[in-house]
Amino acid sequence: MRRWVIALIVFLVLGGMIGWRLLQQRAQTQALARQRAASSTAPPTVQFAVATVRDIVNSFSATGTIETTQDVKITPKVSGRINYLVVQEGDVVHPGQVLVRIDPAQVEAQVQQQQAAVAEAEYRLTQAQLTQHANDVTVQTQIRQQEAMVANERAAYVQAQRNNVSQVQAAQAAVNDAQAKVGVANAGIANAQAGVNSAQANLINAQASYNRTYTLYKQGYVAAQDVDNARTALNVQHAAVTAAQSQVRSATAARDSAVAQLQGAQQQLTIAKTNGAAAVEAARAQLAQAQAALENAIANQAQTPAYQQNLKALRATVDVARGALANAIAQRADTVLTAPLTGVVTARLQDQGSTASPNQQILEIQALDQVWATIAVPEQVATRLHIGQSAAVSFSTYPGRFFTAHVGQINPAADVQSRLFTVRAILDNTQHLFRPGMFATVTVVTERASHVVAVRREAVQTDANGPYVLVITPAQTVERRQVVRGISDANYIAILQGVHAGERVVTLSSYPLRDGQSVQIGGAGTGSPGAYGAAGDSGTAQPTPAQGTRR
Repeated sequence: MRRWVIALIVFLVLGGMIGWRLLQQRAQTQALARQRAASSTAPPTVQFAVATVRDIVNSFSATGTIETTQDVKITPKVSGRINYLVVQEGDVVHPGQVLVRIDPAQVEAQVQQQQAAVAEAEYRLTQAQLTQHANDVTVQTQIRQQEAMVANERAAYVQAQRNNVSQVQAAQAAVNDAQAKVGVANAGIANAQAGVNSAQANLINAQASYNRTYTLYKQGYVAAQDVDNARTALNVQHAAVTAAQSQVRSATAARDSAVAQLQGAQQQLTIAKTNGAAAVEAARAQLAQAQAALENAIANQAQTPAYQQNLKALRATVDVARGALANAIAQRADTVLTAPLTGVVTARLQDQGSTASPNQQILEIQALDQVWATIAVPEQVATRLHIGQSAAVSFSTYPGRFFTAHVGQINPAADVQSRLFTVRAILDNTQHLFRPGMFATVTVVTERASHVVAVRREAVQTDANGPYVLVITPAQTVERRQVVRGISDANYIAILQGVHAGERVVTLSSYPLRDGQSVQIGGAGTGSPGAYGAAGDSGTAQPTPAQGTRR
């Protein structure tokens, strides 16, 4: 009996629980149905981010090695025992500081020997120069004397030519004058002869007149006075004839005198031409003789090239001796090795008292005030770097610290094996914190866009028309906008066209959205100060140069 009661109670309890569960499932099903009905009509829920103005920086990081900018190996050029060597590894040295002294005894002997050789060569050259100078003076004196003689004889020759011309012209003038006088005398003779002829004609007339008068007188036709007058006229004409004949004789005498003068002038002209030609020829002969003497004096200069060649050989000997002396002096200077730069001794390979040999290293000095941080970068990074660009360097030895460097070298050729380009950033090391061989991480900025409008990467979608975003309008609808992308980093993409700062863009939606569709803001952290942070979505961030690897 008791068992049946217990069984009944259990059955009733189980039946009640099953009925309650069924009622609860029915209520849940009805609630889901109502929720589905409400969801089919309610706007979809979206998350958004605000477009902000910020800087976008892409950087590249690589691990490289610290190298010294200058690594000098101190090696002697001469052999000898090391007399002085006191610096040790780790010592700081400065330019001009004496590091090593090598015994100079052997080199000093070579210097003295070469000094003697130079003195002997210079003595021989001086003697040859003195001999040549005396010979040159003699030859040049003779040449100048003969040149003066030639000039004098040439002047005498010219003067003889001028005198000859002058004398011939004077004699010719005398001949011409005498010829003119002969002509005048001939004209006088002709005139006198004409006077004789006229007087004789008058005499004939007077004689005829006298004869007529005398005949008439005898006949008694004229008086005796007329006869006397006719006789007187006849006597006058006789006197006139005599006078005219006298003039003819005088004119003839004058002509004879002029002819004699002409003959004398012609003789003088002949003499002048003969004497002048002889004088000119004599002057020409003297000039030729002087020119020959000058040519002979100039010919004496032919020995000058021999002297010059000898002097050239002696000068070459002097130059060779001086070169050997300079080489010996340089070798003497090479016995003292000094520091060429400010640096630290990083290796000492020999000790004082040992024998140094050429090309056998003694010390190694490295400059540590500035060091290279050397990395290898791919082609797309190398083309975006430039000399002087800032770089951030970090070391595992100094965790949390970044040191500023500047790109100092970019190898224009890539390594054949790795196809990477070597880039060296120069790093100040005046505190000697860094040592050659240390590992360093170098970060350089490859791209930078300052003060650009940027949105979260998940807000930008792409279709067949290109990239686009969904902007939430003040009316709580979405507006599809095609955009022009700029550079991007791990979180943000720069928008060059299509979105303005302060606009809200959809980053996540529960359903695909259509242009102009209404939406409601939902989800945790949506909005300006939400999941993306107040500074990340509403301000401008300044990433450090060490911000991640290149993207």
